[in-house]
Amino acid sequence: MPQGLIFNVQRFSLHDGPGVRSTVFLKGCPLHCTWCHNPESQSPRPEFVRLVHRCMRCGRCGEEELANPVVTGRDDADVELCPTGALQAVGRTVTPEALVAELLHDRIFFDESGGGVTFSGGEPLMQAAFATECLRRLDAEGVHTALDTCGFARWQDLADAAAHADLVLFDLKLMDDARHRAATGVSNDRILENLRTLARSHSHIWIRVPVIPGVNDDAPNLDATAAFVAELPGVRRVELLPYHATGEPKFARVGLAYALPDTTPPDRARLEHLAAHFRDRGLTTTLGGHP
Repeated sequence: MPQGLIFNVQRFSLHDGPGVRSTVFLKGCPLHCTWCHNPESQSPRPEFVRLVHRCMRCGRCGEEELANPVVTGRDDADVELCPTGALQAVGRTVTPEALVAELLHDRIFFDESGGGVTFSGGEPLMQAAFATECLRRLDAEGVHTALDTCGFARWQDLADAAAHADLVLFDLKLMDDARHRAATGVSNDRILENLRTLARSHSHIWIRVPVIPGVNDDAPNLDATAAFVAELPGVRRVELLPYHATGEPKFARVGLAYALPDTTPPDRARLEHLAAHFRDRGLTTTLGGHP
């Protein structure tokens, strides 16, 4: 049975599909977006980090370790022994059986709200066998399932996982390949081709567009995105997700530099203006996951 590496299960989530949901965040991502909200997801390996504001320099860690927020050579036992909780693990290993059993404890909330479970990350298809097996088990239990993906994956991995997902949340960031490479570190060729192919076979796709001021909120990019999406038969809605700065302090926590320190989140009036690019093409469009 495949094992998976996850770093969080967010319960009572309202923004990752319909109803009340439990969102499972998996470690590992092939993209390195400059605005990433979960930089702790980027590495595909377990990590141990030190929360500087909690550290009392008790002497358990050496001076070299204290100079770096990401700690090597540690294990879960060290986390338990840290007197202030400054040392924390980012990532835990689980089996599909154990994770699904944990998620089913929330079933009453799914059933009452029309919610379910969403697999996100990172990029869940970096752990395709694990994610697909979890989706399959939840599907067999009658739980609504959603796959949140950037689309940068082998087609067969996407197809296998999507076959057990009632809903696919598909991120589109930039249509121009050079700009996409600059902002995320990878080409968008595979992403766009996977989305074209998926939309011919899956009937419930929501396109998610992160709105990052100065990166992808210009009219040419949004016009090109809307034109592309409007031709896809399986798309049911577009969500414009406004940039927020909650990821900024996480970058320092995992030893990374933040590239957008002075970026201001767009207000609702700006989002409404940007939504017109999509609504004018007949696409149902929501702001921040809300109508």
